[in-house]
Amino acid sequence: MRVRLTQVPPALERDIARLHALWQDGLRTFGGPWLAGTAFSAVDAFYAPVVFRAQSFGLALSAPAQAWCERMLALPSMRLWYQQALDETWRDADHEQEMLACGELIHDFRAALPG
Repeated sequence: MRVRLTQVPPALERDIARLHALWQDGLRTFGGPWLAGTAFSAVDAFYAPVVFRAQSFGLALSAPAQAWCERMLALPSMRLWYQQALDETWRDADHEQEMLACGELIHDFRAALPG
């Protein structure tokens, strides 16, 4: 799903700013291209689900953080995870309502529900 945020509650704004600061700090401190240096590590894996959220909500990131997200999304394991999520027909209505409470659905790339 792609959602255009129509409102950003203060708590979400703080969370986004904190994530961005952590990513920027890791890339700057360790020199990239991964969060803890030259090799993919547990730090990158830890933030993998958040990369999908950043993509879904079209978060505005700095060039280095955006480049890191793009590197993450290009990994074969991330591409497989993404494709499997798109193919999934099960839906979590509470989660979807939460997403749409803060924004407008732009596009739903997922497989159609059965029936």
